[in-house]
Amino acid sequence: MLLGTHSPKLDDKGRVILPAKFREDLGSGIVVTRGQDRCLYVFSTAEFEVVHEKLRQAPLANKQARDFMRMFLSGASAEMPDSQNRITIPQHLRQYAGLQKELVVTGVGAHAEIWDAQSWNDYLAAGEETYADLEQEVIPGLF
Repeated sequence: MLLGTHSPKLDDKGRVILPAKFREDLGSGIVVTRGQDRCLYVFSTAEFEVVHEKLRQAPLANKQARDFMRMFLSGASAEMPDSQNRITIPQHLRQYAGLQKELVVTGVGAHAEIWDAQSWNDYLAAGEETYADLEQEVIPGLF
């Protein structure tokens, strides 16, 4: 399970070092793709295959499903960490997420997210007020 928040830097070649705590889960190959809220989703190859299989179940006649699959899969890039545990984030994905040098990498259970640090801070500030109310609306009976 991927958990926590980390603050790596993006180097001049578009590479980022995976957080040490994530390497066991992500070290054998990953897929990076467009996330929601202008972040990037990072899946282990195995987890991405699970997600892809669920996407294959979606009816092609459903426009929302087609739109989601297009955005999600057309941006996907399979990456292999190098000997220093860096992954390269393709230019089109760096641009999509507005990534600058300062990043935030968050563990969200089965996947990780990569955010531009300022975007993450803005997201946190905007969402902090409603966070306490979400449990009742989104995940009934959690607490």
